[in-house]
Amino acid sequence: MKKKARIITDNDSLRAQYQDLSANDLIVGRIRLHPSEEHLLLDLVDRGVRVFPSAVSQLASRSKTFQVLLFSEFMLPHTFAVHDQHTLLSAMNHMGKHGVKKVVTKLDRKNAGTGIHQWNSVEDVYNQASLGVLGFPFVLQPYLAESHDIRIIILGEYMEAYRRHNPHNFRNNLHYGGESENCTPTSAQRDLCKEIMERGKFPFAHIDLMVSDSGNSYLAEINLRGGIKGARISPAEYKAKVDAIHQKVQAF
Repeated sequence: MKKKARIITDNDSLRAQYQDLSANDLIVGRIRLHPSEEHLLLDLVDRGVRVFPSAVSQLASRSKTFQVLLFSEFMLPHTFAVHDQHTLLSAMNHMGKHGVKKVVTKLDRKNAGTGIHQWNSVEDVYNQASLGVLGFPFVLQPYLAESHDIRIIILGEYMEAYRRHNPHNFRNNLHYGGESENCTPTSAQRDLCKEIMERGKFPFAHIDLMVSDSGNSYLAEINLRGGIKGARISPAEYKAKVDAIHQKVQAF
């Protein structure tokens, strides 16, 4: 007789039944992991356990450098994931060749704008990293001065977007002085979000786009969940929509 698939919907149950899970069992909801436990997702997928949201999307939400690996074609040109001095030196040579001066670094696991730093040159980044002040890994990319930021929230059929801007700081995060206003994504931006979500197997997402003054849109960051300050949707409505997506998955 075919074993009935388990459906796990909370982290405590996952931990209690982890060793017994097998092919076609289903874990619904983001898995709470310590920084050294990401390998659990590989183990689950290798055993045929179904994970929703996808293991790839959960890993990408945790790591900005992994996002560069997945989504570099959608990001600002000359964006690098820097893991050590060797990759940093390679990135320096590349940026020097292409005339990149000012740059930005993003610490791998920092959120809400707290891990973003602006540098006057890549040489400054190298000096701080080689002396142990700036820790690896991090994202390195050119500083795009003439740009603004759009956050797009996609939950199934629901989509909303708002522009974020900070007139006093290049960090546009709303918790640190940024301002927001509702906006409507262009068809090209909607298509870009769709491509990004398909590549990362994101069933829903918060997507931050960097939009240049010339109108080009680039992926800045994607996450399964993010702040909704500035959004029209309320926390209760947000939770209800995510719960509905989870319940729909459990029905199949």
